[in-house]
Amino acid sequence: MEDIIIVGSGPSGLTAAIYLARAGYKPLVIDGSPPGTHAITAAQQLPIEGLESDPIAAMRHQASRYGARFISGTVEQARLQQQPFILTLSSGEIISARSLIISTGASAKYMGIPGERENAGHSVSHASTRDGFFVQGRKLIEIDGNESATEEAIFFTPFASEARLIHRRMEHRTRQLMQERARANPNIKWTMDVRPIEVIPGEIGLHGLKVAVNTTGVDQLLDPDGILVAHGPAASCPLGWEPERDDQGRIKVVPGTSATSIPGVFACGDVQDRLSSEGIDAAGSGCIAALDCEHFLAALSPAA
Repeated sequence: MEDIIIVGSGPSGLTAAIYLARAGYKPLVIDGSPPGTHAITAAQQLPIEGLESDPIAAMRHQASRYGARFISGTVEQARLQQQPFILTLSSGEIISARSLIISTGASAKYMGIPGERENAGHSVSHASTRDGFFVQGRKLIEIDGNESATEEAIFFTPFASEARLIHRRMEHRTRQLMQERARANPNIKWTMDVRPIEVIPGEIGLHGLKVAVNTTGVDQLLDPDGILVAHGPAASCPLGWEPERDDQGRIKVVPGTSATSIPGVFACGDVQDRLSSEGIDAAGSGCIAALDCEHFLAALSPAA
């Protein structure tokens, strides 16, 4: 039986693995398939210049050096009603543990149109890092009419030459005050009642975004330098697992901790974070999960 199983190998899971391994434990990390997916595809790296070109690989190496172990696969079933916790992997292997850290992250919500996945992480972003440096003087398109899209557009306009909000309806689903702020900004443009139908790459960068006008069915070609899809990430933890969730499917934790509704089960990173999708926040929550897990195990009787 394992003392600690960590499910997920993004910034939060790897940080937890590093701290627990340094504390003398040998946590077993279940990678997922592929490992660290959202952290990589969403460019969710730690925003500190001078670090390794691939911080995820560096963190994994450090965790391994201290004694963490890694296996590839996904968890198909989790029995968490009582200890020891029982996990069944996609390979059919069954493993048990006295404690569990869930750091399965979040996955991007795609529009499902041609060219989107092929250009994700390049000219199409599903997880804006709110980094104005990289959009200096460029034209951006924010897709969706929710509040986060409007807020992102307002944030980027001091840097970008234009931020265009497009939405499939004639009205936006944002607070009136937020709409007034956006409409008062001369660098924010509006294209309503359209739906994206294709991302068209160019020889270098992006050629354009093809949209269809709902009322007429006529296609239009917009020519941004980059596309931000503001649908927001979806928590990746399977709904069949028992920890209590919020209305977005994220695992609820006790404020200021990583403790879930099940003693001995902890959650960190995007799977429980409603406010941020940044790697540095995920890493911090991984540290909290490691400390919470260590305190939990210390209070238990020694493993048989």
